[in-house]
Amino acid sequence: MTMQEARIPAAQGDMNRPSGVAQYLSPVVQDLVALHVNAKQAHWHVRGANFIGVHEFLDTVVANAQAGADEVAERIVALGLPVDSRIATVASRTTTPELSPGFQQSDVTVREMVAQLDATLATIYRAIEGLEEIDPVSQDIAIAIAQQLDKDRWFLHSHIAEA
Repeated sequence: MTMQEARIPAAQGDMNRPSGVAQYLSPVVQDLVALHVNAKQAHWHVRGANFIGVHEFLDTVVANAQAGADEVAERIVALGLPVDSRIATVASRTTTPELSPGFQQSDVTVREMVAQLDATLATIYRAIEGLEEIDPVSQDIAIAIAQQLDKDRWFLHSHIAEA
């Protein structure tokens, strides 16, 4: 056994660790890239009430999505597999809903961005569950990203008036 093999625990079950991690984290990368692009689109086109707060906070969502995508992609690559986040791949595989085109009032923007975050978080939570027996380090990365996006969702959702 080499030193490298001694440091990397064997995967549990039939799935080897790198391919198992890629199976769960590749959709996370793709949704985070889509979230990043869509949040920037929303940032440029928000109008109306709460404009400045929503406009500025969407840059936070963009930064968090971009940082999360980078962290997850680097984890996959560190395990020796490639990541496909080319725009055509992301567009065909993302679970995030399509944004309305053009300028939108802030209430529409907030609702659409909450839906973007919900879709991305659903993908991340599936990864967290799937990675539990495959790779706890990758699971921890996904948990940290979910924690940040849950907070971003809370901040955006707080703009929605509810009875």
